[in-house]
Amino acid sequence: MQYHTLIRNASIIDGSNRPAYLADVAIVDGRIARIGDVQGARAEEEIDAAGRVLAPGFIDVHTHDDTVVIRQPQLLPKLSQGVTTVIVGNCGISASPVSLRGAPPDPMNLLGTAAAFVYPRFSDYRAAVQAAQPCLNVAALVGHTALRSNHLDDLSRTATPDEISAMRGQLRESLEAGALGLSTGLAYASAFNASTDEVQQLAEELAAFGAVYTTHLRSEFEPVLEAMDEAFRIARHASSPVIISHLKCAGAGNWGRSPQLLASLEQAAHTQAVACDCYPYAASSSTLDLKQVTDAHRITITWSTPHPEVSGRDLLDIAAQWDVPLLDAARRLQPAGAVYYGMDEADVRRILAHPLSMIGSDGLPEDPFPHPRLWGAFPRVLGHFSRDLGLFPLHTAVHKMTGLSAARFGLQQRGEIREGFWADLVLFDPLRVRDVADFTDPQRSAEGIDGVWVNGVRSYVDGQANGARAGRFLPREGDLRVGFSRP
Repeated sequence: MQYHTLIRNASIIDGSNRPAYLADVAIVDGRIARIGDVQGARAEEEIDAAGRVLAPGFIDVHTHDDTVVIRQPQLLPKLSQGVTTVIVGNCGISASPVSLRGAPPDPMNLLGTAAAFVYPRFSDYRAAVQAAQPCLNVAALVGHTALRSNHLDDLSRTATPDEISAMRGQLRESLEAGALGLSTGLAYASAFNASTDEVQQLAEELAAFGAVYTTHLRSEFEPVLEAMDEAFRIARHASSPVIISHLKCAGAGNWGRSPQLLASLEQAAHTQAVACDCYPYAASSSTLDLKQVTDAHRITITWSTPHPEVSGRDLLDIAAQWDVPLLDAARRLQPAGAVYYGMDEADVRRILAHPLSMIGSDGLPEDPFPHPRLWGAFPRVLGHFSRDLGLFPLHTAVHKMTGLSAARFGLQQRGEIREGFWADLVLFDPLRVRDVADFTDPQRSAEGIDGVWVNGVRSYVDGQANGARAGRFLPREGDLRVGFSRP
């Protein structure tokens, strides 16, 4: 048989959390046609993968790439890591359905200026992604804050019954058009005063579609366990799976509490469908939040609208230069973004290693001086945490970025190397793969990623994008509750 692509002699890690095995892989019409010994077969392109690992393309379950996938469809920060699918619409902020009345409220400004929000219906966004033909696959959540911004004149209060009804209608329409589910960002001022009841009523729409609820918790600081309990209650009320976004112990006073958080997650998993995602760094990044301004740990400014010249500088240094208190300096910088060095490495490792956690970058592509997770999250898990520290075997690292993620978000026929599945693949050198981006030079491609295929099309070759754009919009398929059996 004549194949499009033959990858020979690969060490295959198939995404199912089983160890590697040697085999050839044949691709035709965008799918994996054969796995095994294909000696004697011919193909338009043949690659000798001896000494390298062939894995499913990585699924970035936590991104803010909503508008970038349309405006900059090459997505080099993700493609260069081996990412083949991004899930957008996290933390309550999404590009659609949105009808702004002015500037995008914080933190929706993480997705761009008002000019980026031109999708009043989810179906408009889906069509725009398809028309843009990005290099990666895109699946999307609907943001709670986005819905609030459409219907509330004041985001510092909870919604009225009529406003909730209007938001439910937009959410239902979005789910009908293929949205994965609902996300919230209850820690942000634009949603913090939304009552639990408001979110529960919205989440009721999820059950009929088997859709998912994801949440940036109301607090990741001292009340984090109470915030987790709220998330579990909302999901139980909605008969929906819940994924806690970037689970962490934030703030120096919270360090060392990861065993408590993980015990809470495990306890909930006995009676309902729960999971979490995390990124492999002990620093977070978001908009500059006055409530998080402290001298207990370092804070770096990533962008500032009134003072763009300070991008990449520490808040402490800026305050010293201006001869003002830290909080006053932060006020003068707003609106702005920041990296907060507010986590403990031991907590990060415990959460990364837990079987209920998936990997997401939480990268912010609009930042002029971004957190290095935008360019390095997935190779960092493979190289630093798996190979160098031995936190988990390589096949488990891959599982946390592929098969587990595909199951949780219902990405059918993706996330594993299996005959008949879509050929989203990454070829990497297990001895060389590593993240190169760091906090001083954050926009650098990883090393050791030799090839990336998206829907069977080779799009990244020997450290370079080749311009191919074979990504697709991935609508929700089936009931996402099915993918939450205990790992």
